[in-house]
Amino acid sequence: MEIVLVRHAEPEWAKDGLAIDNPPLTDRGREQARRLADRLSHEAFDQVFVSPMVRAQQTAEPILEVLGVDAPTEPWLEELRMPDWTGTPSAEVDELFRQAPYRPIEEHWAGITGGESFKDFHVRVTEGVEATLAPLGVTPYRDEGPLWEIDDESRRALFVAHAGTNATIIGHLLGIDPVPWEWERFVMFHASFSVLRPHPIGGGWTFSLFRLGDTEHLPDGMRTR
Repeated sequence: MEIVLVRHAEPEWAKDGLAIDNPPLTDRGREQARRLADRLSHEAFDQVFVSPMVRAQQTAEPILEVLGVDAPTEPWLEELRMPDWTGTPSAEVDELFRQAPYRPIEEHWAGITGGESFKDFHVRVTEGVEATLAPLGVTPYRDEGPLWEIDDESRRALFVAHAGTNATIIGHLLGIDPVPWEWERFVMFHASFSVLRPHPIGGGWTFSLFRLGDTEHLPDGMRTR
């Protein structure tokens, strides 16, 4: 079971100086998504899953079109939920994020006040990915470390989601202890994709991070984070 994780293209986080809570893509983001779709147009997937957020749905549209498939929307793929800042001056939100890395560690686990805690986010994503992969023949292998039972290693699944969601999936499937800044240790630019491939170990399977944040389909001027 090969797993491909797409991060959404560039969103319009602010307009007229005000923050947008669930933003659409920018014009550049739509072009990023189109180029990513072209990159994936010759691929084949047994299943595709998409986050409910507008930026992920709009990124998925050209991909699903070139693949000629439909995809279920999976609520568990949503990014770490922030407070609703719609209408808040974007400069205030930007300043909050500039200060966020310097908070005490326990505050990182608790998340942003008014939003989802990272602990809850981690449970939501890890339980979601396990429940989604189980019908595809991927389940935990006994209790012997971060190994998996995989019925058919040739199958492929595509997820269109977010930096934090995808980073949490990667860490979980690799068996790495979580931290509340997953998106900083697994960096993925907009409209990039990452690939996890199975490798047989000790009677089970381990996932290998074969590719992280691939943006070869984007020229330098279109690579945004």
